[in-house]
Amino acid sequence: MPFLTELPPLKRPEPPKPRRPFTRRPLGDARFCLRRTLRLLAVVLLCVGGMWWKRGCPGRDIAVNWACARFFPRTVAQAVARVCSARPEIRALAESAGGSLRILVFKHEGLVEVSAPGWPAPRVYPMSARSGALGPKLREGDRQIPEGRYRVETLNPNSRYHLSLRLDYPNDFDRARAAEDGRTALGGDIMVHGSDRSVGCVAVGDRAIEELFCCAAAVHPENVSVLIAPYDMRRGPRPDLAPPSAPPWYPDLCADLRADLLSP
Repeated sequence: MPFLTELPPLKRPEPPKPRRPFTRRPLGDARFCLRRTLRLLAVVLLCVGGMWWKRGCPGRDIAVNWACARFFPRTVAQAVARVCSARPEIRALAESAGGSLRILVFKHEGLVEVSAPGWPAPRVYPMSARSGALGPKLREGDRQIPEGRYRVETLNPNSRYHLSLRLDYPNDFDRARAAEDGRTALGGDIMVHGSDRSVGCVAVGDRAIEELFCCAAAVHPENVSVLIAPYDMRRGPRPDLAPPSAPPWYPDLCADLRADLLSP
């Protein structure tokens, strides 16, 4: 019988480790859902923002102005210096204005007429946007441009609409008429501003507001008067333009505005 060597015992292979079964995260996991939603929202915003910026959406300038005002605010003097460096003729226009500025707004014609003692003739600018209809502003949210005599309270060099002049609406006259009518919530934040959007404000475009802003800064805001009329009453009365639902005191306001326009 042949000699047999003793063989090592056979090692049985270890059974494979069981794989961890794949399990989806439950949709109820708040953190997982929030991260996924934020990623999706970021992608959508990037796509929409890119197309919006590339196509030159009209609201792009407003967004840029808001961002500049939010993160890089400037003073009135800085805004005037920046405008005058880009458009030197505005400095000469502002210096020749004299001590006051008168702004007339005619809603029906869509014109803004600006005069100053030192100018040989008024300057006329078209309104770049309008909202509402003829007639006074009565309440907040009616999109109406107010009618009456106003003063410029402040100059805003950080406006979303490039530059702006803030009016003192509602003034004493507006509050008194509202008290007679029993109205509250008259609204506010009425401006003469740039850009081509209007929600109850007087929009004149960026180039025109640069001239008005620098001239108002030169004569100081308290020396700037603003008269907003439904139409140019110097050409005679227009009964056909009277709003059908005007308050009882509106004809007296129109008579006062016409007398003010006809006065030298």
